[in-house]
Amino acid sequence: MTALHHLHAKAALFDLDGTLVATEHRSRAAWTRLFTTHGLPCDDALLATFVGRRGQEALADHVDRFPGHTVDELFEEACGYLMGPDSPPPYAVPGAADLLADLHGRGVPLAVVTSGLRAHATELLEHVGGTGLFQVIVTAEDVTAGKPDPQGFLAACRSLGVHPADGLAFEDAPAGIRAAKAAGLRCVALTTTHGAADLAHADLVVPDLTALRWTEVAPAS
Repeated sequence: MTALHHLHAKAALFDLDGTLVATEHRSRAAWTRLFTTHGLPCDDALLATFVGRRGQEALADHVDRFPGHTVDELFEEACGYLMGPDSPPPYAVPGAADLLADLHGRGVPLAVVTSGLRAHATELLEHVGGTGLFQVIVTAEDVTAGKPDPQGFLAACRSLGVHPADGLAFEDAPAGIRAAKAAGLRCVALTTTHGAADLAHADLVVPDLTALRWTEVAPAS
């Protein structure tokens, strides 16, 4: 087990996709289908530009390749593929449900800061215990700039009443780590979607959430 006491955290702020719930496999399928449907090539390097970011912002980097289409139209199309009946199902990241239940039971303030939409987040969180575990849920609709901008994490800290220096973020993507660190948070990174070398700016890198335990370092006030 890996204790988290050395990170001196009073609150935990979680990314969702790839951190609490494994979804990259179906996100990759949706983005791949979007590009190939429009006759465009799609490889791992391109797909990597979408990980951890708001879909519309990532699409804006590529919209010039889709003549006659807007970002909003393309995003709606991709969401249709993502939510379709043939989309691969999501599943909980190993250890996520147990860690959240433990933190909730200890009274540790919890937040989700996701680049996804609220409806998407509500559905996915059912895989790890539901939205009721969290005092704060910040989604793509709640910010004007997504990760790597720190806006979402800062908003979550304000809502929790916790200074960023006392918070611990959990992320799986470089964009999310940059956002957490820019907000002033410590960060634990999971190698669920990226290799350890890509996550080197985190304070701790682990394969998933199974080996983590929260020690009595900072009881919620």
